[in-house]
Amino acid sequence: MAEHKSKLESVREWVIQNKLRTVGSLWLSGIAGSIAYNWSQPGMKTSVKIIHARLHAQALTLAALAGAAVVEYYDHKSGSKTERYAKFLPADPYAHKD
Repeated sequence: MAEHKSKLESVREWVIQNKLRTVGSLWLSGIAGSIAYNWSQPGMKTSVKIIHARLHAQALTLAALAGAAVVEYYDHKSGSKTERYAKFLPADPYAHKD
């Protein structure tokens, strides 16, 4: 009988496999949300709104990259990454192919 993974576990596995997509998605949603918020603020010039949106998205991107680094660190520490790539490495590196 197959184990059913929790929603959080399946999201965690997707994030581990798609780190750059996750960071890009967070950046895009951050800049879109910041633009939407800044557009609701009256009395600001358009250039200031865009600059604020970029700064907010940049801060969110740095946080996402730090989170990806933490995930990568714990992935290496747990040893699951070595098991994932072990199937691609030859069992005997000194064996010659015919």
